Amino acid sequence: MAFGRKRKVVPFRSAGELDAMAAAGAIVGSALVAVRNAAKPGVSTLELDKVAEAVIRDAGAVPSFLGYHGFTGSICSSVNDRVVHGIPSAEEILVVGDLVSIDCGAVLDGWHGDSAWTFGIGDLIEADALLSEATRLSMEAGIAAMLPGNRLTDISHAIENGTRAAEKAHGRAYGIVDGYGGHGIGREMHMDPFLANEGAPGKGPELVVGSTLAIEPMLTLGTYETEILSDEWTVVTTDGSRAAHWEHTVAVTDDGPRILTLRP
Repeated sequence: MAFGRKRKVVPFRSAGELDAMAAAGAIVGSALVAVRNAAKPGVSTLELDKVAEAVIRDAGAVPSFLGYHGFTGSICSSVNDRVVHGIPSAEEILVVGDLVSIDCGAVLDGWHGDSAWTFGIGDLIEADALLSEATRLSMEAGIAAMLPGNRLTDISHAIENGTRAAEKAHGRAYGIVDGYGGHGIGREMHMDPFLANEGAPGKGPELVVGSTLAIEPMLTLGTYETEILSDEWTVVTTDGSRAAHWEHTVAVTDDGPRILTLRP
């Protein structure tokens, strides 16, 4: 007797579970907005971390980054050439022109939200502003591919195409950071499958209604290569070029992609 192979799908949640994830995600969104409002010249990244933690805890949630494998912050604060996983510090003081990426997570009633965005301190030079815009557009292209019946790498391919479209519009090349990307999310912050930010379409598990992923492109003004600093967390570009990072937690629904980390 022949047996058909079971179809592999991206893990999915019920409608009620998606609502619970959206509640966690809304707290993350509020924390990010509060951090951006507080981010001014002379402010340390540790002060921003305290702002985020207060918003999360006041909402009855817990910062999911704090203590994660020993991480000491409630946010990842990655400034200029730091791509991801920057550790908030009292010694790191923001100045005009800094390009700041803030990644934040919260867990509420056992469900996780995870989101990131990049912004400037004061006025940014055009190249940095366009880099952040390109990264956001790449994320939005990936979100648009969160449709029932698509495969995992259809999202990767859409993100890559979003980057290439931004390159054409901006008249310059961007580095797609190698080895880092999005992930499954739900009762845990990081779950399978890993979601690359580039690649051929039509591969990997299938998306079904309720599938959830954190979509997070990271682009640079130069290389795609990175290294980890001696703190064993902070990821920086090997050529010192600036980097940007955007992320939303997103669900597949019958009515199209649902962003679960909306910002107020």
